[in-house]
Amino acid sequence: MSIKTELQNTIADMVDDKRGILAADESSPTIKKRFDGINVESSEENRRIYRSLLLDTEDLGLYISGVIMFEETLTQKDNNGVLLPELAWSKKIVPGVKVDKGKGPLSGAPGDLITRGLDGLGERLETYKKQGARFAKWREVYPVSTHNPTPLGRSANAEMLARYAAVCQEKGIVPIVEPEVLMDGDHEIQRCADVTTQVLHAVFHALHCHHVSLEHMILKPNMVLPGKACRTAGAEEVAVATIKVLRRTVPAAVPSINFLSGGQGPEEATINLNAINQLGQQLKAPWQLSISYGRALQQPALHAWQGKAENISAGQQALLKRARLNSLAHQGKYEVSMEA
Repeated sequence: MSIKTELQNTIADMVDDKRGILAADESSPTIKKRFDGINVESSEENRRIYRSLLLDTEDLGLYISGVIMFEETLTQKDNNGVLLPELAWSKKIVPGVKVDKGKGPLSGAPGDLITRGLDGLGERLETYKKQGARFAKWREVYPVSTHNPTPLGRSANAEMLARYAAVCQEKGIVPIVEPEVLMDGDHEIQRCADVTTQVLHAVFHALHCHHVSLEHMILKPNMVLPGKACRTAGAEEVAVATIKVLRRTVPAAVPSINFLSGGQGPEEATINLNAINQLGQQLKAPWQLSISYGRALQQPALHAWQGKAENISAGQQALLKRARLNSLAHQGKYEVSMEA
């Protein structure tokens, strides 16, 4: 099978008009914070049990088409001895993996950050592919201040995303490209819109320079939102600002835009997704507008589970509910009354 056919098959299995992506790729420090919130030790065994809970949810494949895994998850098994990537694919959920190695300060650009992990990426992708991964994810983050992100910050982060994406496609792995403009701060929604526009312009310029096939990638951006310390924006305002930015920056060749939740609560993220899709349908947006949510999908499941075997079913039902409601929002058919 050719590389192009591999990439196209993965896109076909991941992109449709109803399903989204579950981000379950929390690093060890991040999942420890999540587990601390329910007083559960972040041991390898507890992480295995929790991730098995997520992937063994009955009917999850009706609403979820892909799952981003942390590296250790690729080799973990469920209670029946089935590898978790195989368990995911048994439900027609494509397994993928987070491949970046975390962020740090960007020299020469105070306040900006850069993500590490390009060294040896090709060899690691070959291993992940043998373990069942068919797509990958790399995240760059952009803090917002009066002077950030700087021009250097935008160009350096775009270059990292493009180099990563090019290596992925060379290995037959679909890249999820994640440029996240952070919600932290007191900036207004227009400042987020301006920054997101600049960031996406830089990212797609770099992707073009590195000959990345836009038809064989997925974009995972932030929605356009005001900073957490600013006012709250209504769903219609978020939808108008987000669609305006995307229409100005994202080529129609990109098959799917899967938003990150970026600190939004579960219901808020679903409400905003629904509004974005309703407006996108009116304007005949050329891409699928779906999700790649982590906490906004998992938080209710985590709190229902509480680390107890007798609560596994409750955790799975909480996950399934959020997945189903976001599927409806992907179609522009969600209503708040459905939360009950």
